[in-house]
Amino acid sequence: HLSVTEDWQHGTLTLKFRQHTPASAATPAPQPQVLPIAVGLIGQDGDEVEETRILEMTEAEQSFVFDDLGTRPIASVLRGFSAPVVLKQQLSDADRAHLLAYDTDPFNRWEQGRMLAFGSLLAMIREGTSPNPDWLAGVRSVISDESLDPAFRALVLGLPSQSDLARELADAGDTPDPDIIYAAVEATRSAMAKSYEDLVPTLYRRHTVNAGYEPDAEQSGKRSLANAALSLLTRNDDAKAAQKQYDNADNMTQQLSALANLIRAGRGSKAVQGFENQWKNDRLVMDKWFGLQVMEADPEDAHEVVQTLTKHPDFNWKNPNRFRAVFGSFAAHHAGFHHASGVGYQLLADWLIKLDPLNPQTTARMCAAFQTWRRYDADRQALMKAEIDRILAQPDLSRDTTEMLTRIQRA
Repeated sequence: HLSVTEDWQHGTLTLKFRQHTPASAATPAPQPQVLPIAVGLIGQDGDEVEETRILEMTEAEQSFVFDDLGTRPIASVLRGFSAPVVLKQQLSDADRAHLLAYDTDPFNRWEQGRMLAFGSLLAMIREGTSPNPDWLAGVRSVISDESLDPAFRALVLGLPSQSDLARELADAGDTPDPDIIYAAVEATRSAMAKSYEDLVPTLYRRHTVNAGYEPDAEQSGKRSLANAALSLLTRNDDAKAAQKQYDNADNMTQQLSALANLIRAGRGSKAVQGFENQWKNDRLVMDKWFGLQVMEADPEDAHEVVQTLTKHPDFNWKNPNRFRAVFGSFAAHHAGFHHASGVGYQLLADWLIKLDPLNPQTTARMCAAFQTWRRYDADRQALMKAEIDRILAQPDLSRDTTEMLTRIQRA
């Protein structure tokens, strides 16, 4: 663990570092490590006033001084993830947004964006606030900069997963509510779509790949950014661009991206049928088709979508890939699986009981969906525990599944 504090006086910036390695059985009294800390300084005007310098830290506490500075800069610390440490740096949201907008180091730009996105969403969940305008402005600076790699810009447009937000809340001693988390993420995506309404159509057009499909880094980056833009555009244009992309797609990747947006917008039924007709003889593609419908379902309908798909003629529950495509996607659908009624827990448990005699390994792995049962409110805990107990009470339950659920039950 590495923490850094700053002291600014009369044109001189002092960075004070402190490192701490927790004791372990192997090293009961750990000594300070040699840490290469890459640091740069970004001025208030967005220019880099100090290019990357490697500071060699050899002591438990150590200070480094930067002289002859006009106005106070913002320190970009641990550039390029120069040392394998957990960094704690106290920065205001405005400073993080400044680094997101102007830092020359891609890792730190992404990291500041990630921290701001987490902070914005957690505040929305806890206090009902609106999305952080500093973060929205910082993201705008990144996605509008055509000199930056498209794949990087697509990454910056991403949001933390709902399960990651739940974990962050639980780690801080708060009880996560899947419905509130889902609402905060949806409100944030809508705010992004509105904030970048002027940028998104151009981003989408400019980075849509019209050439023949090539699995190279350049095309992959462009596709990632075009898909991220399409996801926002779909919220503004009644899914017209997604429908056009689906109709004109010349490869499965473009089709799947368009299909996801059409399903999310509630306009996917015709495309879902068309995709199935086209790809029904390709098992791997059909696994994606099954999983996508579950992942993009509205939380209120997710369990019904799963039930409908299990009645599909091509749902072979004895095939591990097909089973995981449906039920792995369902377990990953945070708000859908954790529906307050407990119907999601019951549905998964029913199918795990059915699968266990045939494939105990896959069953045991899928039981991991219940691993976080103590994280949630008392009602959800009781509902999950009831399903864990019901599975464990099955006669002739496999050893694999018994061991996994017993560990989860005691955790």
